[in-house]
Amino acid sequence: MKTRFKACAIATKYWRPGEDYLREIVEGVAGKIRDGDYLVVSEKAISLALGNIIDESKAQPSLNAKIIAKLWMPIVWGYVLGPLCHLKPKLMRQLRDYPRDAGSRHKQVVLQYAGLLQALMFGSEGGIDGTNLPYEYVALPLKNAQAKAEEIRSKIFEALGKNVCVIIADTDKTYSFRNFHFTPRPKPIKGIHSFGGFIAYVIGRMLKLKRRATPIAVAGRPLSAEEALKIAELANRARGFGAGRTVWEMAEKFKVGLAEVSWEMLEAVKHKPIVIVRPINHRTGT
Repeated sequence: MKTRFKACAIATKYWRPGEDYLREIVEGVAGKIRDGDYLVVSEKAISLALGNIIDESKAQPSLNAKIIAKLWMPIVWGYVLGPLCHLKPKLMRQLRDYPRDAGSRHKQVVLQYAGLLQALMFGSEGGIDGTNLPYEYVALPLKNAQAKAEEIRSKIFEALGKNVCVIIADTDKTYSFRNFHFTPRPKPIKGIHSFGGFIAYVIGRMLKLKRRATPIAVAGRPLSAEEALKIAELANRARGFGAGRTVWEMAEKFKVGLAEVSWEMLEAVKHKPIVIVRPINHRTGT
């Protein structure tokens, strides 16, 4: 019999750089978490709290970055790859109007930190993400995700005496073809293959493969890639999207320009960076 789960997202304040996220996690789950639960934490929320972010307004775009922003994004994604990947018409219109200056600066950061194949993506390139961040800030992926997962698990046991499994996950998708799992996102957990940058994304979307949030670290017990993917996606659905799924949605929500979302605007939105996922007891239903 397959294990069933239920997920409970925990709302916290918005984690600015310098936030004591370990304390926020412990306070958020105190009285709610049990032995044997899975605790799924947003990678981006941890990166933001650690100050693992970059202000793209200071980037100096190269010729390659300008070409990607001015030609590749509006033409290739807006008219060719967008339809192939079954993107929504609204998103394709937004890609056709891809911002030239801010887009060039963004692509320069991606080229520098993630490489060309990631820069040819249209969003969350190489785990670099600007959603739920203000102005022209973007969060970089964690370099030490496994260590952070272990640290969170140890802190919960030390403070609350609960033995849990901690998963750090990214909203970037992993695609599955039967038992083969792949993602354009670098450094997922073992059992998920990372390759090809935008090519992996196009294949997964074009073939309409099953897609789920990507676990990048697991601490506390061994999990197969399939188990970790299932739990990460349940948490992703329970968490929601905060201020928006894309920078366009975020700006639209606040009725401002793409680079005009402020810290205070983001603090006014409910954020759920941590999710408790619990196996359901088939006899009791709890």
